[in-house]
Amino acid sequence: MDTQTNAHARADLTAGVHHPIELHALRHPDAPAVREAATGRRLGYRELWNLAGAVAARLAAAGVRPGDACGIAVDRSADLVVALLAVARAGACYVPLDGGAPRPRTAAQLADTAARVLVVAPGDTARARALAPQLPVVEVVRECSDDPLGTSHPSRGEDPLYVNFTSGTSGVPKAVVVPHRAVRRLVDAPVYCAVGQGTRVGNAANPAFDATTFEIWATLAGCGTVVVLPPVAAVGLDGWLELLRTERVEALFLTTSLFHVIAHERPTALGVLDTLLVGGEALTPEAARRVLAAGPPNRLVNVYGPTEATTFATYYDLTPERLDQVDRVPIGQAIQQTTLHVLGPDLLPVPDGERGELCVGGPGVALGYLGRPELTAERFVTAPGLADQGTLYRTGDVVRRGPEGRLEIFGRLDRQVKVRGFRVELEEIERAAVATGLAEAAVVEKTGEGPSAALVGFVLPAGRGTERAAVIRELRSALAAVLPDYMLPTRWSVLEQLPLGPTGKVDRAALLADLATRTAAVGSASEEPSEPSEADGPAGQVRRLWCEVLQVPDARDGDNFIECGGNSILAIQLSSRISEAVSVELGPADVLLAADLAELTDAVRRSVPVGR
Repeated sequence: MDTQTNAHARADLTAGVHHPIELHALRHPDAPAVREAATGRRLGYRELWNLAGAVAARLAAAGVRPGDACGIAVDRSADLVVALLAVARAGACYVPLDGGAPRPRTAAQLADTAARVLVVAPGDTARARALAPQLPVVEVVRECSDDPLGTSHPSRGEDPLYVNFTSGTSGVPKAVVVPHRAVRRLVDAPVYCAVGQGTRVGNAANPAFDATTFEIWATLAGCGTVVVLPPVAAVGLDGWLELLRTERVEALFLTTSLFHVIAHERPTALGVLDTLLVGGEALTPEAARRVLAAGPPNRLVNVYGPTEATTFATYYDLTPERLDQVDRVPIGQAIQQTTLHVLGPDLLPVPDGERGELCVGGPGVALGYLGRPELTAERFVTAPGLADQGTLYRTGDVVRRGPEGRLEIFGRLDRQVKVRGFRVELEEIERAAVATGLAEAAVVEKTGEGPSAALVGFVLPAGRGTERAAVIRELRSALAAVLPDYMLPTRWSVLEQLPLGPTGKVDRAALLADLATRTAAVGSASEEPSEPSEADGPAGQVRRLWCEVLQVPDARDGDNFIECGGNSILAIQLSSRISEAVSVELGPADVLLAADLAELTDAVRRSVPVGR
């Protein structure tokens, strides 16, 4: 059997995603549509609809026409929900921007999509001038009269709704064009997560991450409430988990990395949820078992899907019985109106039980890559003998259909990796490194999994006489100006020459093996490392936990958390463990902003209650 499908629900694929929301505004005008957990701001459906109408009118006045692209430079908030609905009402296409990405990368995305305007939060004109001084600016409004626009553009299913960017092997991010019908397929009566009137769904994703598509559109399509959550780094892990309880969040999507941290640190905290979706990377059975054994949510679901197949393509309900004696969590079966095909290199089906490439079909498949016809033709295909299935997206993921038809994933056909839920093409980083002029050649690989996953780089300097530390310092600075933080290697090794394998290609395995056998000199090489000791009090506890979380044998006072392999997920883990061990209030931001281990230790010492 080559095809797996789930036709449980039939969405209206001919109409725009905003049409159900208009009905909710008419039938349930005062029902809560959006709630900001940090501020208490609340929007009912009629108010949301009217505010979006006012912004849509501003877009039209700025020259936006149906089909035009609109850059969205608004952080996660009620304003963001208004902005996205406004663009949909105007018949335009939104381009959500990552607020943490370097300005040149954001400017390139706006140029690639030929964005007509830039939408910002009220009063945020400085951000607009910095990002795209040449573009007209439209500010979101927070007050308006009853629906000034009156009607919305009658978008069709094939009309583009948004463009999401993913990493590209050529060094240029790929712009994925997603139509209304693909989002309707995702959000109308979803089998992977029940959303109905009043369901409170957490909104925790970066606006540029396509999990936002589920969090906002599935909620509004079901007449639920979007509960906008602050970043974990802003309130700390315990504060953030407490918000899930006090805000009565019922459904939530977590990246696998964050789920792994919570499963290890606070496995009982997720029992307040009705449905928890986990996705973005491979989920370990151990983490799922910990949560299931600790008073779990009513439903724990592993979800999988590339941006090109509109957020989710598969789901798998996790239970203790299903995880008994397994070493790999399946990605499961197709969501509604989706087909799954396991194909060989010739795009012909492989027998059940054999490995092949996962190809996804159905109305959730995107329109292709904007301005990249050759790449679109390569990845969006019609398979021999499956012409009746329409366009299929070749995911590049190697899968096997196991017992009961569920799919298991085994890796990639290419060098794409996942880091903290983000897709990363390693070649894009390598090309960017060489393009700085500082490297004659560069090799980037991923090490570790889950929260400890990291990118490591190996560089052959362009100027062979340059001091190694200077090469790494300049390269890091240059890459930070063009790549988002999740694509920046946490460790670089300077090479005298590249090791080559028998075929003349770079021997990547040799580089990784060499890295594993030596201890990188991090921080001040002149300072002798001290042995972590429980007897050292708070300072010893901090040093011990630092080594434990970063998985390093020792630490020096001058070590910087990020340069030692740290990231936002590990900062959550470290701050949580220090807070518990030393009885202090320490947040992830304290870890990330500390210049080095010594500064973090001093901050902890100052916070320790007198007498400890």
